Amino acid sequence: MISNDSRIYIYGAHSRGRTLGYYLKYLYPDLQIEAYLYDNDEENPREIGGVPVLRIDGTSNLHQDYPVYLANRGVNHAHQSQILGLCGMQTIIPVDFKLDLKIRNAYLRKHFAESGRKFLKLEDMEISDHFDPAEGKGGGLSARIYVAHSAVDRPLQDLYELKSYESIIQVGASLTDIRWSGTGTDDSGDNISWRNVQFCELTGLYWIWKNAREDVVGLVHYRRHFLFPEDWVERMTYHGIDVILPLPLYVGPNIEENYKSRHLGEDWDFMVEYLRQRDPDEAERIMSFFRTTALYSPCNMLAVRRAVLDDLCEWLFPILFAVAEHGGQKEDAYMNRYPGFLAERLITYFFERHSEQYRVVYADKNFLQ
Repeated sequence: MISNDSRIYIYGAHSRGRTLGYYLKYLYPDLQIEAYLYDNDEENPREIGGVPVLRIDGTSNLHQDYPVYLANRGVNHAHQSQILGLCGMQTIIPVDFKLDLKIRNAYLRKHFAESGRKFLKLEDMEISDHFDPAEGKGGGLSARIYVAHSAVDRPLQDLYELKSYESIIQVGASLTDIRWSGTGTDDSGDNISWRNVQFCELTGLYWIWKNAREDVVGLVHYRRHFLFPEDWVERMTYHGIDVILPLPLYVGPNIEENYKSRHLGEDWDFMVEYLRQRDPDEAERIMSFFRTTALYSPCNMLAVRRAVLDDLCEWLFPILFAVAEHGGQKEDAYMNRYPGFLAERLITYFFERHSEQYRVVYADKNFLQ
């Protein structure tokens, strides 16, 4: 159990480690992070916020009674635990998605409260036992959450059974001859399936926008699904909810600088210039938001009412198309996905900008190995 006077190590000096450190220091101001640890040849900073970053091996001299939080991908935890065991460390705590959710929720509740804002979560919004869905905002709603899955995705190790409201949509279908029985594809009707290498799950979002007909539609991934209560559609109706987004993620020092440190800044800079040419006033609002905010909802996941999706996509896709036309293809496959990375930030801004127009709530998500 962490307390304000605890002393800990964090294994990981990149984004996950820094974010965990920020959460824990915010929740426990007197907590002492002794060091951020790593053991590979990746480039790492020498310190993070005044805390040293140390490379270790099985002979490193660490305080053996200090807990170590593993803030890296789960696939690395066994290797890191082995090294820490050789160092004699007594308490090793892998930060899996469940612990991450617990810490992030605690951080967000405190952050929103201290900012004077309501932190609305779908799971907290109960409905009356006598509620008739047909009497809520918009009446009874039809709903479908589309699960983006491509032919090049790695097989899952974890078992997952699709919920009754979930349907797989094969994204990038126009780029392969592989087809799965009983599965929809993103290459029918009005579509941008051919852009999937760069736009990733957004080719699914575009298809949903142009072709799906449910009252409430959503997009998740084959490895990431919303953790909804069974009556989530009724809760949307009862509380007049317009949008459900995944929990915001902290990325310091702000959204713009974080993006530029992890991706190619030239695409961000062109997006800014494009926005200035299109609407100077909106561009200033957007950039002010990105330079003063360190929270965004990741993964391009959402569940949204049809009319709201129309508003979002009519605004979002012209920006992404313009940036992709200018930026072209990148040699690095990860960096080539820049339209999807930009979309995560833009979607967050869109719903923050229209927070008085749309009722937005948050929901937890899983992460499947």
